Parts: sequence; structure tokens; C-alpha cells
Amino acid sequence: MYQDTNKKNSPPPIVFIIAIGLIGFGAYKFLPGLLSAKTSNTPTSTSTSTAAPTPIAPGAIATRMSLGNQILLTSQTTAEKQAGVTAFAKGDYKEAVQKFQASLQQNRNDPETVIYLNNARVSDRTSLKIAVSVPSGSNPNVAQEILRGVAQAQDEINARGGINGVGLQVEIVNDNNRPEVAKEVAAALANDPKILAVIGHNDSNASLAAAPIYQEKKLVMITPTSSTNNLSGFGSYIFRTVPNTRSMTAPLAEYIVKQVGKSNIAFCYDSQAAGKASFKDEFIASLLASGGRLVPIVCDLSAPTFNPNTVIADAVSQGAQGLMLASHVDRIDRAIDLARANQGKLALYSSSTLYTFETLKDGQKDVDGLVLPVPWHPETNPNNPFPKNASQRWGGVVNWRTATSFDATQAVIAGLRQSNTRFGLQQALRNPNFSAAGSSEDVKFLSTGDRAGKPILVQVKQGGSTGYNFVPLR
Repeated sequence: MYQDTNKKNSPPPIVFIIAIGLIGFGAYKFLPGLLSAKTSNTPTSTSTSTAAPTPIAPGAIATRMSLGNQILLTSQTTAEKQAGVTAFAKGDYKEAVQKFQASLQQNRNDPETVIYLNNARVSDRTSLKIAVSVPSGSNPNVAQEILRGVAQAQDEINARGGINGVGLQVEIVNDNNRPEVAKEVAAALANDPKILAVIGHNDSNASLAAAPIYQEKKLVMITPTSSTNNLSGFGSYIFRTVPNTRSMTAPLAEYIVKQVGKSNIAFCYDSQAAGKASFKDEFIASLLASGGRLVPIVCDLSAPTFNPNTVIADAVSQGAQGLMLASHVDRIDRAIDLARANQGKLALYSSSTLYTFETLKDGQKDVDGLVLPVPWHPETNPNNPFPKNASQRWGGVVNWRTATSFDATQAVIAGLRQSNTRFGLQQALRNPNFSAAGSSEDVKFLSTGDRAGKPILVQVKQGGSTGYNFVPLR
């Protein structure tokens, strides 16, 4: 059953873009599962992230981790799913399988249940275990996007008999995109000898906080979404399945200056997000290298004094032709506020963070024409089976976070085929000849641990069920 995105703590079941528009209330309720929609957990325009971190209570980490014994995505709850986790916690895996299957009959778009179902099926035998860390509490829609990729890879490998005949289990962990939580999560996972790899984290701040622990404890971490340059060459156990920031900004800057002919660009970013600070530095370098000019305005999306009208007026008065938006995934609303205040005065550009349903649904005509780089798009490689399989599995076209999470899991699976130890997996991934079948092209890593590959540019154009869609630039 699809859920209304306006209901508190009830994010929609799947983020997807539908080529043929659905109409009416049913469309409004079905759509917000593909591109992450705004939830009651997303800070408003007056919020700020400058408050001191909330201490983590002793033993609280256990409530953030689940193989199937508790529900972390509370918005995706059915009576059958609740019965399934109860049975799982009791060790009654046969009953858990039946209940999880029944829950998926009602909501096939719930990746948490798919993972729990696969875990229950192999819980009574030898299995290989990995973990995935997502912001299921603070940003459940992004969490679901990531979990869909992991769930699909797990489902496919287990359906084929597992990794060298051994099933794959996935432990889901909620880090809420908080660095202090990510540290404790990393320590807990690293101290569990059964965990062979971690898919995560989502936010660059969280990834940077956790990476030293994984590196010290020699546990492979593959982030599917963190592009900050600070992770490049961080350590021999640290990888990612998105291009680094430099690879994302160079083609965008070249497009802006050389193809569109807009040389004077103002920049707005979130100083509290490590990935966006990195994006800012690299974009400015790419802009200048392409012959462009940075318009010197003050615009911090995380500042309590942030005023979109003042920002636009300042940028226009200084001769800006375009505005770059680099927001934190939990503060996309502020970028949309800027787009709304812009009223078409400046051409709009952004980081891949704005590739969300929220951008389309809330931005509407104000984001029409927005151009951004993304690691993946369903039209990138039409011959690859992933887009079609994902669409059939989840009921809609998934976005890049699902694709890169699938790729991260595929890389782990391919590595575990060669060795089912932490060290052996790391050695496999570090081999220059390593490759794994991915969502568009093979997954290969550079010596820095970065993904080998290039992004594509997409633009918001009219079309789709929200009235707007992300379309590749040809």
C-alpha cells in the first residue's frame, strides 16, 4: 500500500521516475519512492546543523543494527513484517520467511524486508555476512534507495545458489548520517569477526569519520555515495563506487563555460558537509581551468542567517550568469528555496545530491533547466540488464544511489568469490585486474580506491508524472 508523503514519518515506498505519467492521487502516493522525497525528518529552511551532537546512550548501537530481528525503516511496516521480525528474533526462521513473503505481497518495494527475507532463508546454515550503513532514521528515502541496490544484488546472488555455494547475509545499520554514530557503528562492525565488508556510509562526513576505524581494523568499506576528495587514497581498505569529486566537476564546468557560454558563476554550498566543501574547491578549480570566473558572494546553506533572496540579489548585482548549488542531502529544501527566489534570473547547476524526487516535486518550474552530473542514469547503457531488472523488481526506474549501491555489493560478491576473509577480499579488490559486473559498466577501482569511470550530465526538463524529469544531455 502506498503512503502519502505528507504524513509524518511515512515516506513513500519507492523512489522512481515513470516515463508515462500517472495521474491523480494514486500517482502522488506511488511516486515518491524513486527519487528521495522530503520527509518530516528533513530540516526546514530555518534549521541549522550547528548544534552540538547528541551523545549516544550506552547500548544504543544494538538498536541500530538488524539482520531481521527488528524494523529500522519504521515507515515500511506491515503486521506481517512485524510478525516476521518477531519470529526472526526467536530463531523461528521458517515462520519469518513466510511472514516476510506475506509482507512483500502487500509492499514489494520494501528493500528492508527483501534483505530480511534473504537473511532468514540462510540463517540455519553457513553464510557470509556483510553490513550496509544507511540513514534510515534521518533520511529514510535515501536509505531505501541504497538498500534497494544492496537487496537486489543479494537477492540475485542467493537465487543463484550463493557465493561459491554459500548464502549472503546483510546486516542493516542506521547511522542517521551522523559522524559520531558512524564511528560507533564502525567500531561495532569491525569488532564482529563475521562481518567481511561494509557498504557505506552515505554522507561524506559519516564516511570520513568511520574510514579510519575500518582501515585500522582491516575491514573493507565501500561507500556508494560519498564523493569527497578526502577519501581518495585514504587507505588500502577504503573504496567507493562513485567517481571522485574532481571527476564530477570537470565535465560540468566545461559544459557551463564552453558549451553554454556562461562564464560568471556564483556558488552556494553547505559548509557543514565535507563532500560539499570538497565539491566547492574542485568546481572552482575546474571553472577557472575552463576559463570561467567565480562571482564572490557569501552563501552558506547551513548558516542560520541564510537568506535566499539576499543571495540572489547579491549574485545578480555582481554580474553572475549562473548559480551552483551544493547542498547536503538533508538540506535540499534550502537549495530549492534558492531556486524559487531565483525566478529564472540565473542558470542553475548543482552537485548530484539534487537528483531526488524532492527536487522535482517541490522545485517544479523553479528548477526547470537545472543541470547536474550524476554517476549513473538508466539510459547510460541500455544493453545492461540492471535497469530493466530493477524496474521489474521495484516497480519503477531507480536512481543513481540504487545503482552505485548495487555496484558496491557486486564488487564485494566478486571479491568474496576469490576469498572469504577480510584480507583476501581486500587483496582481490586491490588487484589492478579486478572487475565486477555493474549497473552500467564493470566495476573497477583505481589505486586510490576511487571508482574508474566518468559521470554524465542530466538536466531537469518538463515531462514525467511530477511534470518534470531528469533527462541526459545529448
